[in-house]
Amino acid sequence: MMLLGDLLDELPEGLARQVFTHASWSERRSDSYARLAFLGDSVLALAVTTHLYPRLEAERFGAGRLTKIRAQAVSGVSCRGVAERLALPERLRAAAPPALRENAAALIETERVLASVIEAVIGACYLHAGYERTAEAVVEAFGPEIEEALEHPVDFKSALQELLARRGAEVSYEVTGEEGPPHERTYSVLARVDGRELGSGRGRSKKHAEQEAARAAVETLASE
Repeated sequence: MMLLGDLLDELPEGLARQVFTHASWSERRSDSYARLAFLGDSVLALAVTTHLYPRLEAERFGAGRLTKIRAQAVSGVSCRGVAERLALPERLRAAAPPALRENAAALIETERVLASVIEAVIGACYLHAGYERTAEAVVEAFGPEIEEALEHPVDFKSALQELLARRGAEVSYEVTGEEGPPHERTYSVLARVDGRELGSGRGRSKKHAEQEAARAAVETLASE
């Protein structure tokens, strides 16, 4: 079984350095992990989809349900979990410029950064080792998250709606940004309740971004 950590250790020095370089740590944005994360996001989605598609009965798992399962399996929370199991926060912390390490500490712990770094790892492994080896390693790395999505699927938009119904409130979703060409678009969405911003999310589709925003809103409400 191919392991993502092993592929990461195989990366050439220059590619590995880019994986662990935040945009604010370099004068040139092209030296950061952003482009690799963009590539890795697509590889991650394809690897998980290819793994799920033949294993789930067509009559029970239509396109909509498959989309929700995949979205949960590759969500920001899932990506952060995989990143932490691979000790990526420690590697990222070690890669921070000495003068910035104190300020970098809080940045490194954020879900968005860790999700981007694991996507960058996947993108770099794809460039170095090819799709087949990388996809096998991705499915192994995200195995627990995939099983959790299959056994305990979560629809965060419905969960948020139920929470708000008890308070007599309603949520609205607003697309606040679109990045990339039409065939590779990434959306940013805000979840608002009575004008208050409760959560934000990003995704390869508006629905995925809304789910991420709803998940963040649920966490906000749960912490209050």
